[in-house]
Amino acid sequence: MLNINSFGIIGGDKRQLFCARSMADDGYGVFLTGFDKSDNMLGLKNSDLASVINNSDAFILPLPVSKDGSNIFSPFSESPIKISHLIKVIGNEKPVFCGINGAVDENTISSMNLYRYSNCEDFSVANALPTAEGAVQIAMKEYEGTISGSKCIVIGYGRIGRVLSPLLKSIGADVTVSARKLRDREFIRASGMTPMSVDNMEGKYDLVFNTVPAVVLDSHTLARIAPDAIVIDLASLPGGVDDSAAERMSIKVIHALSLPGKAAPKTAGIIIKNAVYNIIKEEEL
Repeated sequence: MLNINSFGIIGGDKRQLFCARSMADDGYGVFLTGFDKSDNMLGLKNSDLASVINNSDAFILPLPVSKDGSNIFSPFSESPIKISHLIKVIGNEKPVFCGINGAVDENTISSMNLYRYSNCEDFSVANALPTAEGAVQIAMKEYEGTISGSKCIVIGYGRIGRVLSPLLKSIGADVTVSARKLRDREFIRASGMTPMSVDNMEGKYDLVFNTVPAVVLDSHTLARIAPDAIVIDLASLPGGVDDSAAERMSIKVIHALSLPGKAAPKTAGIIIKNAVYNIIKEEEL
């Protein structure tokens, strides 16, 4: 990272603030814009966009880049940060690290020298823990019983499922995990949980956690496993639940997106920082 001595953080939520604070603690120059409404700058200073552009060797955009397709996602900004203007003033020479594009057309930002930290495997794996903890936090708030002793099913045994299922088990839940691969189901069994095929889910549960980004919870499956359950959908949009069927059956569905930023913004910010550092090292920037 010899060629990058300063970072410009442009927009974002608390994750970007904690990312900036951690980078400053590592000895880098950090310049922020889009945080003039924040009541806690963590000892950092908000600057105007021109100062950030002039003083930074690289830039970090938020996750997502935008929610409306025209402006940078910046909930703490008094005025919008136009994406079209940002592209003009940054140019294509300095590296720009960003999360998923969100509502932004890929072609709109392709002229910048982009590196997507949210595409990195280390980023996804690291975010599994705060996502799982956030899901348990939602369950504790929404479910009228205790998690201990409840019947839970975790649908999917990917990064999040592998962390969430033992976390639920550790606090006393009766945990079933559905997975497609026989190898995964045997590992689930060996871990003291009940395995089940994704294609043949049965049983009545108090809490249903979905991690699969495809509609696995259609009307028939909901009727079999979740008539009296709370469904917490952790999958990226459009999610894994037939919402119209769930509404018709009066099943409560909570779409829990961006949980790391909501449940653990400090940890999520450090995860962004580490992903950026890894890209810089791998790309020899």
